[in-house]
Amino acid sequence: MLPVLMFPQFDPVLVHFGPLAVRWYALSYILGIVLGIMLLRRLVALVPRVATLEQADDFLTWVTLGVLLGGRLGYVLFYQPGYYLRHPLSMLEVWHGGMSFHGGALGVIIAMVLFTWRHKLNFLAFADRVTVAVPIGLGLGRVANFINGELWGREAPASLPWAMIFPDGGPIPRHPSQLYESLTEGLLLFVVLFVASRRQAIRERPGFLAGMFLAGYACARSFCEFFREPDSFLGYLAGGLTMGQILCLPMLAAGIALMVYARRHPPYAGLPAIATDEPPPGS
Repeated sequence: MLPVLMFPQFDPVLVHFGPLAVRWYALSYILGIVLGIMLLRRLVALVPRVATLEQADDFLTWVTLGVLLGGRLGYVLFYQPGYYLRHPLSMLEVWHGGMSFHGGALGVIIAMVLFTWRHKLNFLAFADRVTVAVPIGLGLGRVANFINGELWGREAPASLPWAMIFPDGGPIPRHPSQLYESLTEGLLLFVVLFVASRRQAIRERPGFLAGMFLAGYACARSFCEFFREPDSFLGYLAGGLTMGQILCLPMLAAGIALMVYARRHPPYAGLPAIATDEPPPGS
């Protein structure tokens, strides 16, 4: 039998600046958003164009607010509404953790709706380009979860070569489910979406890439939930499902519906040449 791995004692704080501390978790959010915007700048310029480079830059503020506010409110409403109703000021204590991807996704959707309405852009075409970049942040966020030693997995057989004992997970070996999620929700989903985004025929169908993202994330997250320990205050729900799996059901349905919708509607021609900031590149 192989020896069980012990969780490396990572310091959740990357660096201190006097009384200020930069945490790995915060860095993952910052890096994910910055890299996502850098990729978005390239994606919006592909034929058919969906926004200008300046608009892609402006979206940085909108997506940051959508992720942070939506992620926090989603966690409060989906996971511990009773606790936060009794302790409303705790909603502001984000340094203690507590962010929901599903809430963050809703926040970003609302941000995109308002942003595209304000700039008179095609919502679904813009959402297609945004969702290609989202897995970057997801993958980095799950790595940060692993560094923090949180959201660990269910009990794993000791014979599993990468089974690991986490500091707060008791003496039993567990699946490093954070890394499973980083590889599936992050790396794998990104590769699939990025490869699909290289095809102009797919980019011309507003909503198809966004639908692929929703359905792909729902499948990846639901799969990883079989290895992830449910939150102690929720446990298993009806039918042995977890809250994460239940929240993925409407995402899967919406993703399939979007892809069907995109295939049945005419191709999108893109922004008029006068609205762009430089000659359109090739596809």
